[in-house]
Amino acid sequence: MEQRILYFDIVNGISGDMTLATLLNLGIPKEIFLEELSKLNLNDEFEIKIVSKIESGIKGTNVDVIIKEENAHRHLVDIFSIIDNSRLNDNVKNMAKKIFMVIGEAEANVHGTTIDKIHFHEVGAIDSIVDIVGTSILIDLLCVDKIYATNVPVGSGFVKCDHGIMPVPAPATLEILKGVPIKLNSVKGECTTPTGAAIIKALCHEFIDELEFEPKQIGYGMGHKKFELPNMLRSVLGIKKNKK
Repeated sequence: MEQRILYFDIVNGISGDMTLATLLNLGIPKEIFLEELSKLNLNDEFEIKIVSKIESGIKGTNVDVIIKEENAHRHLVDIFSIIDNSRLNDNVKNMAKKIFMVIGEAEANVHGTTIDKIHFHEVGAIDSIVDIVGTSILIDLLCVDKIYATNVPVGSGFVKCDHGIMPVPAPATLEILKGVPIKLNSVKGECTTPTGAAIIKALCHEFIDELEFEPKQIGYGMGHKKFELPNMLRSVLGIKKNKK
């Protein structure tokens, strides 16, 4: 029996926009993706720019979500309402809400409050909604049976956010990654964002460095930041043959 699998090779961290980029680079036509994304009914709030980018001599995809105007921070109930009232299919809606719930629970724990009182700050901003819902759309379109990933590199140093200066990994990121194998590497900066951490935590079935499968398509998602190591997220779509 064969399984259609998706393997995230997390070269140097994961973010929402890099996840979108690597999945699009697997070959899903951007016209189909954008048509599905329009079902979110938020087109007047953002534009999405999808371009080719070369990093360390490798050609990949870069995605930039451009906000048309800043909106107030949204609560989890507001985000769920946007998703539920969209024209997206139920699988996409459930995936997206699962990812947001992971973030909401982590933020509530970090800030010592309840999930209903969390303002989603960067995560509630429209770009993160697009990243999370967009990722759910692409995973649904890929029709995979199982998702695997490597350990998650998180970076080092400090990051500036709405709450001030915080150590890397940001407290929310580390809270999200409880139970996930991580790498506290020496790369200066935030390699893995809360959105990226939540996507991999919510959707990945198993974190594994050794896996026997047959690669069919390879995607490269390029980030916007500059690090000592290549800022890319590699994904591999393949077939895993279950041994009898």
